[in-house]
Amino acid sequence: MSGRNLTLTLAAVVALFIASNSLFIIKETERGVLLRFGEVVTPSLEPGLHVKIPFVNNVRKFDGRVLTVDSQPERFFTQEQKALIVDSYAKFRVDDTAKFYTATNGEESRAAGLLAQRINDGLRNEVAARTIQEVVSGERDELMEIITRDLDKVARTELGVEIIDVRVKQIDLPPDVSESVYRRMNAEREKEAREHRAQGKELAEGIRAAADREVTVIEANAFRDAELIRGEGDARATAIYADAFGQDPEFYSFTRSLRAYGEAFQTQGDIMLLKPDSEFFRYLKDAGGPN
Repeated sequence: MSGRNLTLTLAAVVALFIASNSLFIIKETERGVLLRFGEVVTPSLEPGLHVKIPFVNNVRKFDGRVLTVDSQPERFFTQEQKALIVDSYAKFRVDDTAKFYTATNGEESRAAGLLAQRINDGLRNEVAARTIQEVVSGERDELMEIITRDLDKVARTELGVEIIDVRVKQIDLPPDVSESVYRRMNAEREKEAREHRAQGKELAEGIRAAADREVTVIEANAFRDAELIRGEGDARATAIYADAFGQDPEFYSFTRSLRAYGEAFQTQGDIMLLKPDSEFFRYLKDAGGPN
């Protein structure tokens, strides 16, 4: 290789090295700052191709998307001094790149740790001013709004990040408290069940007594009506018989004698001891009967 070609090759390598260390790209999903010997000279680099001075300038890039900081569950005390285990998280985004770099050295993990500490401090203060009922359901949304607003002010000022939202994932009682609460709730439910069963039994007895009383009244009324109907029927039958037999008393006497004979001699071997001139044999001795 000739000296001219070697020189051109070295020049091309040097130019390529300088270009690779002079040009850099900021993506749409990134934020960045331009440094000069560690000092911020361009606080917010727009997405696109940029130029820097090799060995003089340095570039720090940060994720410009919405990030999540997941805090560890912490024990907080309510207004009644009741312990709660609160698990929370927050959504944030880099807002002031220069302040973010200065406060965290551009480390997302460090920013997440600082935010988690501030979230826990805010939750501790807000939970301490409320009852369990208010924290769990009554004022939970209001509590999140207050913490998000206050934390956003602090985070913008101190860390250069915007707090988008703070949410509580889960609120639990400590294990030692959960067992006692469960036992108390179980005892209350058993007491309530016993009361309901007693009320049901009392109501059932009342319904059963009312039904028995109604049955007795219905049966008495039915028996009364039956007796009245039977009495009316017997009276009517007696009247019909009296009217019929009154038209021929002798025939009535004859039929009565026949009925008496039939009832007296129902089975074979029946024996009756009567005088021959007894009135009982009147129609047996004279078919025509007495005149």
